[in-house]
Amino acid sequence: GWKRILTDDIDDIGTRGIIDSIMQRVGTEYPVYLSIDIDVIDPGLAPGTGTPEPGGWTTRELIRILRGIEGLNVVGADVVEVSPAYDGSAETTAVAAAQVAYEVLTNMVKRGLTEEGKTAAASVGEVARDEL
Repeated sequence: GWKRILTDDIDDIGTRGIIDSIMQRVGTEYPVYLSIDIDVIDPGLAPGTGTPEPGGWTTRELIRILRGIEGLNVVGADVVEVSPAYDGSAETTAVAAAQVAYEVLTNMVKRGLTEEGKTAAASVGEVARDEL
């Protein structure tokens, strides 16, 4: 099911509370497609979006949450609503979106390597057989 996390929740329960809420709701086994709308970040920090939402999170808060949910079984993801036409010359929105994508990808790789390590450790005692 769905659970809506409001931007104000970060003031009430902090990043740890949001991380815990996500992890308790979703768990670590179900496949997850993660879609991140860049307008969750305050337009003062990421103005290059078609739908700016004043009062949003900071880039740091979003990155901290993404790092905190690294245990999710993310099988795919996207970062949406980046509009270069509205971004300034410093391209802060594009930089933020690239960092968000990096965080998600590294979480996926880390989980994959961890799972691979568990599989390899479990099969250390097994004898390889040639079925042909």
